[in-house]
Amino acid sequence: MTTFREVPRGIEWRDGHQVVLVEAWGESSVRVRVGLNGVRDDVRGALLDPPVDVTECELGPGKAVLVNGNLRVELGDGVVRFVRDDTGEELLAEEPIHFWWPGPRLFTSTGNGYHRVEQNFRAYEGERLFGLGQHQHGLLDQKGSVVELVQRNAEVSIPLLVSNRGYALLWNSPAVGRVELGRTATRWVSDSARQIDYWFSAGEPAALLSRYADVTGHAPEFPEWAAGFWQSKLRYRSQEELLEVAREYRRRELPLSVIVCDFFHWTHLGEWRFDPEEWPDPAAAVRELDGLGVKLMVSVWPSVSPLSEHYRTMLERGLFIATEQGPPVHADWPDKGVAAEIGVSFYDATNPEARAFVWQQVRENYYRHGIRVWWLDACEPEIRPGTFANLLTHDGPGLEVINAYPADHARAFYDGMRQEGETEIISLCRSAWAGSQRYGAALWSGDIDSTFDALGRQIRAGLNVAMSGIPWWTTDIGGFTGGDPDSPEFRELMVRWFQYGAFCPLFRLHGTRLPWMPFTPAKTGGPNEVWSYGDEAYGHITAMLRLRERLRPYVLAQMRVASRSGIPPMRPLFVDFPDDESAWEADDQFLFGPDLLVAPVYAYGARQRQVRLPRGPQWTDAWTGQVHEGGRTVTVEAPLGRIPVFLRDGADLPVSG
Repeated sequence: MTTFREVPRGIEWRDGHQVVLVEAWGESSVRVRVGLNGVRDDVRGALLDPPVDVTECELGPGKAVLVNGNLRVELGDGVVRFVRDDTGEELLAEEPIHFWWPGPRLFTSTGNGYHRVEQNFRAYEGERLFGLGQHQHGLLDQKGSVVELVQRNAEVSIPLLVSNRGYALLWNSPAVGRVELGRTATRWVSDSARQIDYWFSAGEPAALLSRYADVTGHAPEFPEWAAGFWQSKLRYRSQEELLEVAREYRRRELPLSVIVCDFFHWTHLGEWRFDPEEWPDPAAAVRELDGLGVKLMVSVWPSVSPLSEHYRTMLERGLFIATEQGPPVHADWPDKGVAAEIGVSFYDATNPEARAFVWQQVRENYYRHGIRVWWLDACEPEIRPGTFANLLTHDGPGLEVINAYPADHARAFYDGMRQEGETEIISLCRSAWAGSQRYGAALWSGDIDSTFDALGRQIRAGLNVAMSGIPWWTTDIGGFTGGDPDSPEFRELMVRWFQYGAFCPLFRLHGTRLPWMPFTPAKTGGPNEVWSYGDEAYGHITAMLRLRERLRPYVLAQMRVASRSGIPPMRPLFVDFPDDESAWEADDQFLFGPDLLVAPVYAYGARQRQVRLPRGPQWTDAWTGQVHEGGRTVTVEAPLGRIPVFLRDGADLPVSG
């Protein structure tokens, strides 16, 4: 026999052992939890405590209704249906898997109270689906895809889905699994979990992103210095080599905000300190860079070599991710002092004690030298092989919680910086999960190829990151893997990628260039400074550096909007133009703030491209001054030194100087 009862924030339905709890959770939003024998409050998720909501609940025979803002939730026979309250239009509904059993969800026991869980929803003709983090499949609209819910290098799982039907859904679980966006159903799967938990909100895209930030956390204020140009390569092998690059930027009168000290600058992996043979006086380096107006960012990895002075202490205190079987060894990695790769362990970022221990070392060995910017590489964590079922963390089994690891790792640095009284907090991360933005996480797209195809994929990937609630995002300009500085095609790629990068939230150069070196602690890459690609490319690239400098006040204004409202600076056209159907179809151009429309060129040899101009405003070509009415597609010239950019309704922005 099924029963309904009203609870403080909503409605509970019970049928035998299965319990469905629907609670108001933010404006026009609800949280839905489903468990066997009740729902739990101690299961890991991303949601913060909800604000106070005004709701109306109505319980009737076989059916209950909850109204919160413009969202009406109908619960009958264990099936949840979401409806726009003003029009009665169905937004989304749970769909029974079979007419008899098991209903819209399935719990398959994996032992000891854990289950493989499935949640089934109705599919809709013409639906478009966005978000889900960052993926390299090259799609903006992911309808028809199967997307894994797992963290890997360049594949970032943030389980927020935004639909053109007027809703967002956060799968509020860091469990490993997948989401199937099929023609017959949308199905979310967690391989091992204790309950189903998701958040649903109704509204237009901009409102949905704002509400998502309200319930998972807003990004902090963006540091002013971070809006400039970031220089990086794989890797500067010494303090003097890095400083000489910064000095050369000054000699050439080129803007530079950040320069990066990459991996293997350390004594041993997991000692989190400079090798004194390569970095004899880090504090002096920081002082000199400060005099040049440049911040030093340092690469900090979450893995620990058995050669580290901290390994035995961390092992004895239980600060590593544990394993169900075998020793806590999670990957093979090179380290100084050994000829072969050795087994290394990842610290357990879900453990507050482990986070505090790592920050203590970082504070002593980096922070006290004046370093305030962190590069959190390999923070998926980069388990090799990806045997998540063998992991056991402070917060639970690996299969249930491991996707939250990058958010916890960013939190270690955010909390540590806050304890030191710092307010300008930003960490460049290779992975993220729901809520990472509240810890000052800036995501980049990982170790991608140095090709025009990869550039095109990043455009879509970055826009889906924006639809996943992460406002701070970037790429390795030029791609990470390979690239011949003497190749005409690669030089053109660098120019086109710099043009794109100048309109990304973070403007950052990185990559390993030819000639290739073996992967050892001595590894470095070929030259990767802006003057490394010949005179023609240098002229075009430095023009982009100066363009970004001119736009910095506008960039910072958009970053303030992002922190306060949750609306990302880089976003798909449909965020600002939800009533223009063509805006939902444009997948390789974007808005940067409300006033700039950017259409990157990502094909070798291309010297023009088509641009869709959203209906409503007038759009002015930033280079030629030609004015176009919105609601049309135009073909514009794109010589090598020019990226198509349009100004909305005559906005006065110094794109062309």
